[in-house]
Amino acid sequence: MKRFTALILLIWLLLSGLAFAEEQAVTNPPTPPAVAEQAEPALPAPLPEGVEEAPVPLDTGDTAWMIVATALVMLMTLPGLALFYGGLAKRKDTLNTMAMSFVTYCIVSVLWVVYGYSLTFGTDIGGVIGSTEKLFLSGVGVDSLTGTIPEYIFIVFQLTFAAITVALASGAYIERMKFSAWVTFTILWMTFSYLPVAHWVWGGGFLAELGALDFAGGTVVHINAGVAALIGAIVLGKRREATLKPSNLTLVVTGAGLLWFGWFGFNAGSALAANGLAGAAFINTNTATAVSAVSWMFVEWMHTKKPTVLGLASGAVAGLVAITPAAGFVNISGAILIGIMAGIVPYFAVASIKPKLGYDDSLDAFGIHGIAGTLGAILTGVFADPAIGGASGLLYGNPKQLVTQFIAVGVTFAYTAVVTLVIFFVVKTFIGIRVDEEHEITGLDESQHSEKAYNL
Repeated sequence: MKRFTALILLIWLLLSGLAFAEEQAVTNPPTPPAVAEQAEPALPAPLPEGVEEAPVPLDTGDTAWMIVATALVMLMTLPGLALFYGGLAKRKDTLNTMAMSFVTYCIVSVLWVVYGYSLTFGTDIGGVIGSTEKLFLSGVGVDSLTGTIPEYIFIVFQLTFAAITVALASGAYIERMKFSAWVTFTILWMTFSYLPVAHWVWGGGFLAELGALDFAGGTVVHINAGVAALIGAIVLGKRREATLKPSNLTLVVTGAGLLWFGWFGFNAGSALAANGLAGAAFINTNTATAVSAVSWMFVEWMHTKKPTVLGLASGAVAGLVAITPAAGFVNISGAILIGIMAGIVPYFAVASIKPKLGYDDSLDAFGIHGIAGTLGAILTGVFADPAIGGASGLLYGNPKQLVTQFIAVGVTFAYTAVVTLVIFFVVKTFIGIRVDEEHEITGLDESQHSEKAYNL
């Protein structure tokens, strides 16, 4: 069996390499003639004096798609992530785990319209943060547009990104964190970690000026949440039963399926239009995810002699994470290669590195989101194809892009680690972060909520 799976994996890698080489031949045609030898392009006629260029009108097709995409991303947190994490938790902690995602979505929904949107997408202040000009959505009306869609739709679309980013970190904290501490952490971390990083990359901050590529959230979402997960897990300490014993794998598979489904809104929606770029992001997302799931399965099959359903679901999520920053920048060969790596690197981070280092990342939020997010962000700097998203990576003659990607990853790692550490110590000082040992034994469903997930 070991030889069989090794042979299959080898054949798969060779075929992917051949496909990539063939794609390179197509996407890298001979050098065009010098500019001087080409015909001058026709220039548009100048506008009459006193006439201003007409603003881009609202596009109903783009608007309809973005409403759907926004709903899809909302579904990723509720019920997707809640079911995925809830099924992975112990039976006595299932409800509490799901409640962490639920309450986060509610809190972020309020804070985003109060100040989150303004500080992220308001006028840039020194490349660090947005202005306060749009607090409580001041100045935003039914006729306000972002590109070709209503600004209100763009606001809610970005809200769903903020919500799931915070919720992702909870996977490292479950089964031992006070619910009150989690609520406080959600408010502080969204404010001091998510908003600045999102502004740096998407709101016109210094990383955007540097040229960092992040189509839908490799740095902003996954590295950000993954590093927070690692730091929080270390500060919280190990659980009494620091093992992963999923209470309901049926919920895990259902949650993973909903995450995959919602991720099409996450990645394809980040084109902010119903166009070819959205189509490229859509097919890249599906392809990389499928490849990563199978890649993880074969690696686990060789490593443990059994292909698990949990591994298949984990591999799919790792693929979704890794393709996120690259979805609108790479071609299909790049997506396949990213998918292969996403099934291998995070697997060993979870199966080998974590046990050796000894930290208790309950549901491998860092191992999957932090590692796969880093992998995807860096590989975007390698495989970015100018024919897809207009940006060139290392393989297309732009090694500087890879350097820029490393800088963006390093800055996000450092900033998030420090901010998360400070927030945890503040919460620990004023509220306390860990439940009593007796409550941990009883389960957080009863101790924190006086409820049970299953009354059978």
